[in-house]
Amino acid sequence: MPGTILHTGTTATCPHGGTLNIIAASPRVSVSGMPVAVLSDQGLVAGCVFTLPNGKPQPCVTTRWIAAATRVLASGHPVLVNPAAALCLSAEQIPGGPPIIAASQTRVIAT
Repeated sequence: MPGTILHTGTTATCPHGGTLNIIAASPRVSVSGMPVAVLSDQGLVAGCVFTLPNGKPQPCVTTRWIAAATRVLASGHPVLVNPAAALCLSAEQIPGGPPIIAASQTRVIAT
């Protein structure tokens, strides 16, 4: 599915409102002056306040990217596109839901 390429300046949150920051491992390719995000990059979540019904805190801390562009690569890795196929995970690797992409660059599209 075609979509705009995500980059390190993408504004995103976990489903519970925590801030998602994409950390580019290889910043050689950029769009809008920022490194593109690829399938192997980390997505770190800060400020998630999710708590289980039993009162145990279970905040999202990282993101697992599930799918990316199939035809566009950056440094040999598939680039991430919006809508992002991903899951936000707790420290115990329990899925908290997909990230919410609020804003990203709009000029470069990949499939």
